[in-house]
Amino acid sequence: MRKFFISLFLIVLLFSCGKKEKPIEIDNENNLSDNVTEEAPVKEKKIITITAVGDIMLGSNYPSDSSLPPGNANILKDVETYLKDSDITFGNLEGTLFDSGGNPKSCSNPSVCYVFRTPSSFGQYLANAGFDVVSIANNHNGDFGPVGRAKTKENLDNLGIKYAGLAGTDEFIIFEKDGIKYGFAAFAPNNGTVSINDIPHAEKIVKQLRENSDIVIVSFHGGAEGDEYQHVPKRNEMFFGENRGDVYDFAHKMVDAGADIVFGHGPHVIRAVELYNNKFISYSSGNFATYGNFSLTGVKGIAPLFKIKLDENGDFTEGEIISIYQVKGSGPKVDTKKRALQKVIELTESDFPDTPLSFSSDGIITKKK
Repeated sequence: MRKFFISLFLIVLLFSCGKKEKPIEIDNENNLSDNVTEEAPVKEKKIITITAVGDIMLGSNYPSDSSLPPGNANILKDVETYLKDSDITFGNLEGTLFDSGGNPKSCSNPSVCYVFRTPSSFGQYLANAGFDVVSIANNHNGDFGPVGRAKTKENLDNLGIKYAGLAGTDEFIIFEKDGIKYGFAAFAPNNGTVSINDIPHAEKIVKQLRENSDIVIVSFHGGAEGDEYQHVPKRNEMFFGENRGDVYDFAHKMVDAGADIVFGHGPHVIRAVELYNNKFISYSSGNFATYGNFSLTGVKGIAPLFKIKLDENGDFTEGEIISIYQVKGSGPKVDTKKRALQKVIELTESDFPDTPLSFSSDGIITKKK
């Protein structure tokens, strides 16, 4: 019996020693086979690019067709490429967008008062250039009264271009693109617009957008106009008896309320930029595409085209300034002299010397380390 158990033990031992482990197999894609657990792929962080420009008025058929480009030409054609290669493209629509009718506003001083009515067909130029959203909070959206505003909104709706800025009706908008929800609000000191001077109401709007959006964009039309008003004074600005707002205080409070990025326009000249709590602020982008009755002399004829990159939290990561220029009777073109870039750098160093932004000679904006 003892010999039997010894023999059985030797047989079991011999069998176990001769058994081979199954090798790990490699499939044709050079991945480990099913008996090896694969690591979950790292989710790539989303970077959002927002392109923003200042005032846009592509031509006016009022008071006559002489204020339209010859042949109703598209004055955006030379800069379209730079506008439509972003996640979101924004601009300030300076004036109305419809063909005829309405009650043109009367001007007690025509030398400082203009009336703009851009033909509805020109709206396709905006769509072709990739504009996703525009501000209609400015002093020219009411140039033809309620009819002009209603027709402008109708034409923008037909083009699929979003808008905001009218008190009581279109104070803000939330829209989705490529799986990201954007909240947009626009403010101005003018009748019928959402007031830049009512800070508590503006904060309420932005907080609501913050709660319901991934990225919050704020636009304002504010500040005095002209060559002598290129600097941000950090106080209320009065111009022709109108309170044009304290744009510095307004921008900071909008960021505090939840804005991820703030774009200013209105002075018809370039102003400085700033990084506040990791949020990018432009205080004025000047005249971008303004045909006809606009002065384009000196600094009024140059403008930055901003391309600003934000991370998923809406924080600034980097940006770019493409310098644009205009001359009378022509549309915007890329400025190889980079005059708008130089002006932004000059004004930012003067008005916000401590802001943590650096500018390269080719227009790249980065955060200082």
